[in-house]
Amino acid sequence: MPHSQPVLSVSASDGHRFDLIHVPAESVEQTLFFIPGMGLSARQYIPLGQALAKHGIESFIHEWRGIGSSNQRAARNNDWGYRELLDRDLVASLDAVGSVIGNRKLLIGGHSLGSQFACLLAGRRPEVCRGIALVAGGAPYAPAFPLWGRLILFPAFRLMPLIGQLIGHYPGRQLGFAGRESRGVIADWTRTGRTGHYDLPELDPSPEAQMRQLEVPVLGVRLADDWFVPEASLNWLTAKLPACPVTVTVINDDDLDGQADHFGWMRSPERVARVVAEHFK
Repeated sequence: MPHSQPVLSVSASDGHRFDLIHVPAESVEQTLFFIPGMGLSARQYIPLGQALAKHGIESFIHEWRGIGSSNQRAARNNDWGYRELLDRDLVASLDAVGSVIGNRKLLIGGHSLGSQFACLLAGRRPEVCRGIALVAGGAPYAPAFPLWGRLILFPAFRLMPLIGQLIGHYPGRQLGFAGRESRGVIADWTRTGRTGHYDLPELDPSPEAQMRQLEVPVLGVRLADDWFVPEASLNWLTAKLPACPVTVTVINDDDLDGQADHFGWMRSPERVARVVAEHFK
């Protein structure tokens, strides 16, 4: 789907190319670097960026490898995992933002899986981060979910990597969860879901050690009807940031033009934008 926002062309160190969407504000008070949820394209967050712009927050919206403007697609002969997403793509995006805003610190935010990577990236690059905004985000750790969630997640975390190995990628569109994902990303995501930790062998230095050293304010925006991310899931993620002061705001149906669930807020993101702006002003 085309859009009219300006973009920055970004190239990662391994040749992956994608567009970083820029949603400017008339009078910039601060900058947000935002990371989408799994299987979601950067352009789907343009309404959030436009809502933030009304509060003086310009935003740069990252594009996942394999999605939207990315020049790659997951296949048996084209695989990647968290290492490529974090230490190649996100670092390249952040450097591109720095080329525009200079040495000014920024907020790092994300939705769903993007919220996890916001924490990981902030730990990797603490010198550029002044705060973290987590929207409908938390860790996929199965024991953090109620019983019915655990009954779904435990077998899913075993089955999804097997599907990826069998087909060569994870066909999320056909299976009703996520997009066309690389089998490496699914393997890493399900591993963190089983163990609750991000100390993956490919990630060095340890992301969890870096997150423990981080000292920036964190805002968690919970959606009241979000069964994808229960309260304990958010708490499990923010517990990995023990030196960070954490504030959690819950948004209900009355605050939105629609249901306050994992994706419903994206159709009317004004309330989320206002919460972020008021917290970090």
